[in-house]
Amino acid sequence: MTVPRAFPEPACAAADLARGLAPGFAERAQEHDASGSFPAEDFRELRGCGLLGLMVPEELGGLGASFADYAAVAGEMAAGSGSTALIFNMHASITGALAAAGHDLLADLGAADGFGAERDRLLAGAAAGSLYAVAMSERGAGSRLSHTRTSFARTADGYRITGAKAFVSGAGHADAYLVTAREDAGAEPAVSYFLVPHGPGVRVEPTWDSLGMRATGSHDVHFDVRVPASALLGGVEGVVLPLAQMMPQWLVASYAAVYAGVARAAVQAASTHLAERGLHELPAVRARVGRAEAAVAAAEAVVREAARRVSAEPGAPGTNRWVWRAKLVAGDTAAEVSSSLLEAAGAGAGRRGHPLERIFRDARCGALQPATSDVCADWLGVAVLDGDPDAEARW
Repeated sequence: MTVPRAFPEPACAAADLARGLAPGFAERAQEHDASGSFPAEDFRELRGCGLLGLMVPEELGGLGASFADYAAVAGEMAAGSGSTALIFNMHASITGALAAAGHDLLADLGAADGFGAERDRLLAGAAAGSLYAVAMSERGAGSRLSHTRTSFARTADGYRITGAKAFVSGAGHADAYLVTAREDAGAEPAVSYFLVPHGPGVRVEPTWDSLGMRATGSHDVHFDVRVPASALLGGVEGVVLPLAQMMPQWLVASYAAVYAGVARAAVQAASTHLAERGLHELPAVRARVGRAEAAVAAAEAVVREAARRVSAEPGAPGTNRWVWRAKLVAGDTAAEVSSSLLEAAGAGAGRRGHPLERIFRDARCGALQPATSDVCADWLGVAVLDGDPDAEARW
């Protein structure tokens, strides 16, 4: 049974590509979930059709997509495999942020003169198939970037970075990691970004055994590595926290598209199960499906509006409010819809190996990923009550 979207996505060639790949992702998802293995075939296909260069400008070999295009693509991927979409989200958050770092923004940040060429090299690498991973969270600190303990120290020709990161999706399969680190001798949490190639001095510790999103391979990664000066993104130290407040879309709203897609997958999987067993003839079951479909359509509409605004006016106060709304609504909707539909489907759908059981576990992770639903709701509550939600240290 196919469940049509209440509001069709705008035409986007990249979204069509992702929609075509999603059935294959879904066929392989259960095996990767059970074994916790990285979906290598999914990423071979993504490389093959150029989607790792989704956010890369066309002149550098990419597809030149906007944030709104990204949201459509991520939703399609997540309808097939939430884990694959989440790994892709991390890659896109790096390439998308780099692509948005135009000359004006670089000048405002005081970027080094040669950074534009380094940025273009990194983006061209993604278009050619390089996969990038995010290494920001740490054990005991979570995603609180201001609590980063990984440190850097200047060397004669660059930096030495030491520390350990957790929840690194795609660990061991990425070509490079976006690492947050603070100056070893710094008293204040002036946190910087480094792009660290995978290689000597980078060690993956296989720790990932989670409730959901099991195929993301989000293991711990330990760093004791020397990198050249060009590894410091922008050539500017201490930009992490200011950028997180100015333009939170890649830290907050990019997840929203993934979990809206996971919620849509729950409706699809439940509808198929219910029809196969004749349960769709029960009015109480139909009512649950109807409420779920309406909730998912509403979440998708919020995500699209946030993405549209990010594409049109990134960093604007009104845009940022939609960014936080999108993460809250998508995370909560995925959890609520998948739980309700699992109840409607009955105990048979709760067995390991059933698509809805896997989707239920994946969906439950949406409200837990940063920014968590409570953090999003608090940010919005402060804003509604005429406060400054960014006055508090949320990162």
